[in-house]
Amino acid sequence: MRHNGQVSVREDEVVASPFLSFTRAEWSALADATPLPLTAADVRRLRGLGDPIDLREVDQVFRPLSRLLTLYSDAVGALHTATSDFLGERQSRTPFVVGIAGSVAVGKSTTARLLREMLARWPSSPHVELVTTDGFLLPNAVLEEHGLMGRKGFPESYDRRALRSFIANVKSGIAEVSAPVYSHVTYDIVPGATITVRHPDILIVEGLNVLQPAAVRTKDSPALAVSDYFDASIYVDADEPHVRQWYINRFLSLRETAFARPDSYFHSFAQLTDQEAIERAAHIWDTINAPNLKRNIEPTRSRATIILRKGHDHAVQSVHMRKL
Repeated sequence: MRHNGQVSVREDEVVASPFLSFTRAEWSALADATPLPLTAADVRRLRGLGDPIDLREVDQVFRPLSRLLTLYSDAVGALHTATSDFLGERQSRTPFVVGIAGSVAVGKSTTARLLREMLARWPSSPHVELVTTDGFLLPNAVLEEHGLMGRKGFPESYDRRALRSFIANVKSGIAEVSAPVYSHVTYDIVPGATITVRHPDILIVEGLNVLQPAAVRTKDSPALAVSDYFDASIYVDADEPHVRQWYINRFLSLRETAFARPDSYFHSFAQLTDQEAIERAAHIWDTINAPNLKRNIEPTRSRATIILRKGHDHAVQSVHMRKL
Protein backbone atom coordinates (compact mmCIF):
# COMPACT_ATOMS: atom_id res chain seq x y z
CA MET A 1 0.00 0.00 0.00
CA ARG A 2 1.23 3.48 -0.82
CA HIS A 3 1.83 5.59 2.25
CA ASN A 4 0.25 9.03 2.40
CA GLY A 5 3.32 10.68 3.83
CA GLN A 6 2.24 10.76 7.48
CA VAL A 7 4.72 9.29 9.93
CA SER A 8 3.60 8.31 13.43
CA VAL A 9 5.98 9.58 16.08
CA ARG A 10 3.85 8.74 19.12
CA GLU A 11 0.37 7.30 19.41
CA ASP A 12 -0.99 10.79 20.03
CA GLU A 13 1.22 12.65 17.57
CA VAL A 14 1.33 12.59 13.76
CA VAL A 15 3.83 14.57 11.71
CA ALA A 16 3.14 15.35 8.06
CA SER A 17 5.84 14.47 5.55
CA PRO A 18 6.44 15.97 2.10
CA PHE A 19 7.22 12.48 0.73
CA LEU A 20 5.21 9.58 -0.62
CA SER A 21 6.78 6.31 0.55
CA PHE A 22 6.89 3.00 -1.32
CA THR A 23 8.20 -0.41 -0.35
CA ARG A 24 10.43 -2.04 -2.93
CA ALA A 25 7.55 -4.27 -4.07
CA GLU A 26 5.18 -1.30 -4.44
CA TRP A 27 7.77 0.68 -6.36
CA SER A 28 8.63 -2.27 -8.60
CA ALA A 29 4.97 -2.64 -9.61
CA LEU A 30 5.17 0.80 -11.24
CA ALA A 31 7.57 -0.57 -13.85
CA ASP A 32 5.19 -3.10 -15.39
CA ALA A 33 4.69 -1.10 -18.58
CA THR A 34 8.29 0.10 -18.86
CA PRO A 35 10.81 -1.78 -21.02
CA LEU A 36 14.09 -2.82 -19.39
CA PRO A 37 16.87 -1.33 -21.54
CA LEU A 38 19.91 -2.92 -19.86
CA THR A 39 21.40 -6.42 -19.81
CA ALA A 40 23.20 -8.30 -17.04
CA ALA A 41 26.50 -7.53 -18.81
CA ASP A 42 25.65 -3.82 -18.77
CA VAL A 43 25.03 -3.95 -15.02
CA ARG A 44 28.33 -5.73 -14.33
CA ARG A 45 30.15 -3.07 -16.35
CA LEU A 46 28.48 -0.15 -14.56
CA ARG A 47 28.41 -1.20 -10.91
CA GLY A 48 31.06 0.07 -8.55
CA LEU A 49 33.55 -1.96 -6.54
CA GLY A 50 31.78 -3.67 -3.65
CA ASP A 51 28.31 -2.83 -4.94
CA PRO A 52 26.39 -6.12 -5.45
CA ILE A 53 23.63 -4.59 -7.57
CA ASP A 54 22.25 -7.01 -10.16
CA LEU A 55 19.77 -7.03 -13.03
CA ARG A 56 16.89 -7.82 -10.67
CA GLU A 57 17.48 -4.63 -8.69
CA VAL A 58 17.87 -2.62 -11.88
CA ASP A 59 14.56 -4.05 -13.06
CA GLN A 60 12.68 -3.42 -9.81
CA VAL A 61 14.17 -0.08 -8.73
CA PHE A 62 15.95 1.72 -11.55
CA ARG A 63 13.57 0.90 -14.36
CA PRO A 64 10.65 2.81 -12.78
CA LEU A 65 13.06 5.51 -11.56
CA SER A 66 14.37 6.14 -15.06
CA ARG A 67 10.82 6.31 -16.36
CA LEU A 68 9.81 8.82 -13.67
CA LEU A 69 12.80 11.05 -14.42
CA THR A 70 11.98 10.90 -18.13
CA LEU A 71 8.43 12.00 -17.38
CA TYR A 72 9.77 14.86 -15.26
CA SER A 73 12.10 15.90 -18.07
CA ASP A 74 9.31 15.75 -20.64
CA ALA A 75 7.07 17.84 -18.38
CA VAL A 76 9.75 20.50 -18.00
CA GLY A 77 10.14 20.50 -21.78
CA ALA A 78 6.40 21.04 -22.20
CA LEU A 79 6.55 23.91 -19.70
CA HIS A 80 9.43 25.45 -21.66
CA THR A 81 7.39 25.26 -24.86
CA ALA A 82 4.36 26.83 -23.20
CA THR A 83 6.47 29.61 -21.71
CA SER A 84 8.19 30.30 -25.04
CA ASP A 85 4.83 30.51 -26.77
CA PHE A 86 3.56 32.91 -24.13
CA LEU A 87 6.62 35.14 -24.47
CA GLY A 88 6.66 34.91 -28.25
CA GLU A 89 10.20 33.51 -28.19
CA ARG A 90 11.77 30.48 -29.81
CA GLN A 91 14.69 29.73 -27.54
CA SER A 92 16.05 26.18 -27.43
CA ARG A 93 15.33 24.18 -24.32
CA THR A 94 18.07 23.98 -21.69
CA PRO A 95 19.25 20.62 -20.25
CA PHE A 96 17.28 18.84 -17.53
CA VAL A 97 19.68 18.55 -14.57
CA VAL A 98 19.57 15.70 -12.04
CA GLY A 99 21.65 15.81 -8.84
CA ILE A 100 22.69 12.62 -7.02
CA ALA A 101 23.99 12.86 -3.44
CA GLY A 102 24.92 10.50 -0.63
CA SER A 103 27.78 9.21 1.48
CA VAL A 104 31.08 7.76 0.40
CA ALA A 105 30.59 4.03 -0.39
CA VAL A 106 26.78 4.19 -0.39
CA GLY A 107 26.51 3.50 -4.13
CA LYS A 108 25.72 6.90 -5.59
CA SER A 109 28.29 6.50 -8.38
CA THR A 110 26.70 3.23 -9.51
CA THR A 111 23.29 4.93 -9.33
CA ALA A 112 24.56 7.77 -11.53
CA ARG A 113 26.13 5.47 -14.13
CA LEU A 114 23.06 3.24 -14.33
CA LEU A 115 20.73 6.19 -14.78
CA ARG A 116 22.97 7.69 -17.45
CA GLU A 117 22.73 4.47 -19.46
CA MET A 118 19.01 3.99 -18.91
CA LEU A 119 17.92 7.58 -19.53
CA ALA A 120 19.96 7.69 -22.75
CA ARG A 121 17.90 4.79 -24.13
CA TRP A 122 14.63 6.67 -23.88
CA PRO A 123 13.64 8.33 -27.19
CA SER A 124 13.15 11.75 -25.61
CA SER A 125 16.63 11.93 -24.02
CA PRO A 126 19.24 10.28 -26.25
CA HIS A 127 22.07 12.57 -25.12
CA VAL A 128 22.81 12.18 -21.39
CA GLU A 129 26.01 13.40 -19.75
CA LEU A 130 27.41 12.57 -16.30
CA VAL A 131 29.76 14.80 -14.32
CA THR A 132 31.07 14.10 -10.82
CA THR A 133 32.02 16.89 -8.46
CA ASP A 134 35.40 15.19 -7.78
CA GLY A 135 36.76 17.23 -10.68
CA PHE A 136 36.06 20.39 -8.69
CA LEU A 137 38.07 19.35 -5.65
CA LEU A 138 40.90 21.76 -4.98
CA PRO A 139 44.30 20.35 -6.03
CA ASN A 140 46.20 18.56 -3.28
CA ALA A 141 48.83 21.31 -3.19
CA VAL A 142 46.12 23.87 -2.40
CA LEU A 143 44.50 21.60 0.19
CA GLU A 144 47.86 21.07 1.89
CA GLU A 145 48.60 24.79 1.85
CA HIS A 146 45.32 25.48 3.69
CA GLY A 147 45.51 22.47 6.01
CA LEU A 148 42.53 20.77 4.38
CA MET A 149 43.92 17.39 3.27
CA GLY A 150 42.29 15.78 6.29
CA ARG A 151 38.96 17.29 5.24
CA LYS A 152 39.00 16.25 1.60
CA GLY A 153 35.39 15.77 0.53
CA PHE A 154 34.08 18.37 2.98
CA PRO A 155 32.37 21.36 1.32
CA GLU A 156 35.35 23.64 1.89
CA SER A 157 37.66 21.30 -0.07
CA TYR A 158 35.90 22.12 -3.37
CA ASP A 159 36.19 25.04 -5.75
CA ARG A 160 32.50 25.78 -5.22
CA ARG A 161 32.52 28.91 -7.35
CA ALA A 162 33.87 26.96 -10.36
CA LEU A 163 31.32 24.19 -9.80
CA ARG A 164 28.43 26.65 -9.63
CA SER A 165 29.71 28.40 -12.75
CA PHE A 166 29.92 25.09 -14.62
CA ILE A 167 26.35 24.08 -13.74
CA ALA A 168 25.02 27.56 -14.47
CA ASN A 169 26.64 27.57 -17.90
CA VAL A 170 25.24 24.16 -18.79
CA LYS A 171 21.80 25.09 -17.50
CA SER A 172 21.81 28.36 -19.44
CA GLY A 173 22.26 26.45 -22.69
CA ILE A 174 25.88 27.22 -23.57
CA ALA A 175 26.87 24.80 -26.33
CA GLU A 176 30.14 23.55 -24.80
CA VAL A 177 31.16 23.69 -21.14
CA SER A 178 34.35 22.10 -19.76
CA ALA A 179 35.09 20.64 -16.33
CA PRO A 180 38.36 19.52 -14.68
CA VAL A 181 39.25 15.83 -14.40
CA TYR A 182 40.05 14.00 -11.14
CA SER A 183 42.10 10.81 -10.85
CA HIS A 184 41.18 8.35 -8.11
CA VAL A 185 44.54 6.67 -8.70
CA THR A 186 46.72 9.73 -8.07
CA TYR A 187 44.08 11.16 -5.69
CA ASP A 188 44.41 14.57 -7.33
CA ILE A 189 43.25 16.80 -10.15
CA VAL A 190 44.84 15.86 -13.50
CA PRO A 191 46.75 18.98 -14.65
CA GLY A 192 45.40 20.37 -17.91
CA ALA A 193 42.82 17.61 -18.42
CA THR A 194 39.16 18.48 -19.00
CA ILE A 195 35.92 16.88 -20.06
CA THR A 196 33.49 18.81 -22.23
CA VAL A 197 29.71 18.72 -21.94
CA ARG A 198 27.96 19.55 -25.21
CA HIS A 199 24.36 20.63 -24.68
CA PRO A 200 22.92 17.35 -23.34
CA ASP A 201 19.23 16.54 -23.05
CA ILE A 202 19.91 15.48 -19.44
CA LEU A 203 22.91 16.25 -17.23
CA ILE A 204 23.54 14.12 -14.13
CA VAL A 205 25.68 15.72 -11.42
CA GLU A 206 26.93 13.27 -8.78
CA GLY A 207 28.71 14.23 -5.58
CA LEU A 208 28.78 14.13 -1.80
CA ASN A 209 27.53 17.63 -1.08
CA VAL A 210 25.52 18.62 -4.16
CA LEU A 211 22.29 19.14 -2.17
CA GLN A 212 23.74 21.69 0.23
CA PRO A 213 21.73 24.93 0.39
CA ALA A 214 23.26 28.29 -0.37
CA ALA A 215 24.91 30.30 2.36
CA VAL A 216 22.92 33.23 3.71
CA ARG A 217 24.05 36.57 2.28
CA THR A 218 22.74 40.09 2.10
CA LYS A 219 19.86 41.07 -0.18
CA ASP A 220 22.35 42.89 -2.41
CA SER A 221 24.51 39.77 -2.78
CA PRO A 222 22.13 36.86 -3.37
CA ALA A 223 23.54 33.41 -2.73
CA LEU A 224 23.20 30.50 -5.12
CA ALA A 225 23.94 26.82 -4.57
CA VAL A 226 24.59 24.04 -7.07
CA SER A 227 21.25 22.53 -6.07
CA ASP A 228 19.43 25.66 -7.25
CA TYR A 229 20.07 24.50 -10.81
CA PHE A 230 18.66 21.00 -10.32
CA ASP A 231 15.34 20.00 -11.88
CA ALA A 232 15.30 16.77 -9.83
CA SER A 233 17.56 15.20 -7.22
CA ILE A 234 18.23 11.80 -5.66
CA TYR A 235 19.68 10.99 -2.26
CA VAL A 236 21.08 7.47 -1.78
CA ASP A 237 20.54 6.64 1.88
CA ALA A 238 21.53 3.90 4.36
CA ASP A 239 22.25 3.55 8.07
CA GLU A 240 25.74 4.76 8.93
CA PRO A 241 26.97 1.42 10.43
CA HIS A 242 26.11 -0.33 7.15
CA VAL A 243 27.90 2.29 5.04
CA ARG A 244 30.92 2.09 7.34
CA GLN A 245 31.16 -1.65 6.74
CA TRP A 246 30.74 -1.21 2.98
CA TYR A 247 33.59 1.33 3.05
CA ILE A 248 35.85 -1.09 4.91
CA ASN A 249 34.99 -3.93 2.52
CA ARG A 250 35.76 -1.70 -0.46
CA PHE A 251 39.07 -0.64 1.10
CA LEU A 252 40.05 -4.30 1.45
CA SER A 253 39.25 -4.93 -2.21
CA LEU A 254 41.16 -1.86 -3.38
CA ARG A 255 44.42 -3.35 -2.05
CA GLU A 256 44.35 -5.76 -5.02
CA THR A 257 43.17 -3.23 -7.61
CA ALA A 258 43.77 0.53 -7.53
CA PHE A 259 46.10 0.50 -4.51
CA ALA A 260 48.32 -2.11 -6.20
CA ARG A 261 49.23 0.28 -9.02
CA PRO A 262 52.71 1.80 -8.56
CA ASP A 263 51.35 5.26 -9.41
CA SER A 264 48.59 5.05 -6.83
CA TYR A 265 48.57 7.68 -4.08
CA PHE A 266 47.64 4.83 -1.71
CA HIS A 267 50.16 2.29 -3.03
CA SER A 268 51.61 1.75 0.45
CA PHE A 269 48.24 0.42 1.59
CA ALA A 270 48.50 -2.53 -0.82
CA GLN A 271 50.91 -4.29 1.54
CA LEU A 272 48.71 -4.04 4.62
CA THR A 273 47.48 -7.24 6.24
CA ASP A 274 43.73 -7.76 6.49
CA GLN A 275 43.70 -6.61 10.11
CA GLU A 276 45.89 -3.59 9.38
CA ALA A 277 43.69 -2.64 6.42
CA ILE A 278 40.51 -2.94 8.49
CA GLU A 279 41.99 -0.74 11.21
CA ARG A 280 43.22 1.85 8.70
CA ALA A 281 39.90 1.96 6.84
CA ALA A 282 37.94 2.23 10.09
CA HIS A 283 40.16 5.12 11.23
CA ILE A 284 39.67 6.99 7.93
CA TRP A 285 35.92 6.44 8.15
CA ASP A 286 35.63 7.50 11.79
CA THR A 287 37.79 10.62 11.49
CA ILE A 288 36.89 11.91 8.00
CA ASN A 289 33.96 10.25 6.25
CA ALA A 290 31.63 9.85 9.23
CA PRO A 291 31.97 13.49 10.39
CA ASN A 292 31.40 14.71 6.83
CA LEU A 293 28.33 12.48 6.51
CA LYS A 294 26.80 13.61 9.80
CA ARG A 295 27.59 17.32 9.53
CA ASN A 296 27.27 18.04 5.82
CA ILE A 297 25.75 15.24 3.74
CA GLU A 298 22.99 13.60 5.76
CA PRO A 299 21.33 16.91 6.76
CA THR A 300 20.61 17.53 3.05
CA ARG A 301 18.64 14.29 2.60
CA SER A 302 15.23 15.92 3.04
CA ARG A 303 15.99 18.36 0.20
CA ALA A 304 16.00 15.55 -2.39
CA THR A 305 13.19 14.86 -4.84
CA ILE A 306 13.67 11.10 -4.39
CA ILE A 307 15.33 9.12 -1.59
CA LEU A 308 16.57 5.58 -2.28
CA ARG A 309 16.76 3.81 1.07
CA LYS A 310 19.14 0.83 1.25
CA GLY A 311 19.26 -2.05 3.71
CA HIS A 312 22.23 -3.87 5.22
CA ASP A 313 22.72 -5.95 2.05
CA HIS A 314 23.24 -2.83 -0.11
CA ALA A 315 19.88 -3.38 -1.83
CA VAL A 316 17.24 -0.65 -2.09
CA GLN A 317 14.44 -1.47 0.34
CA SER A 318 12.18 1.54 -0.13
CA VAL A 319 11.73 4.65 -2.24
CA HIS A 320 10.48 8.01 -0.99
CA MET A 321 9.22 10.50 -3.55
CA ARG A 322 8.54 14.15 -2.83
CA LYS A 323 4.93 15.17 -3.31
CA LEU A 324 4.27 17.63 -6.09
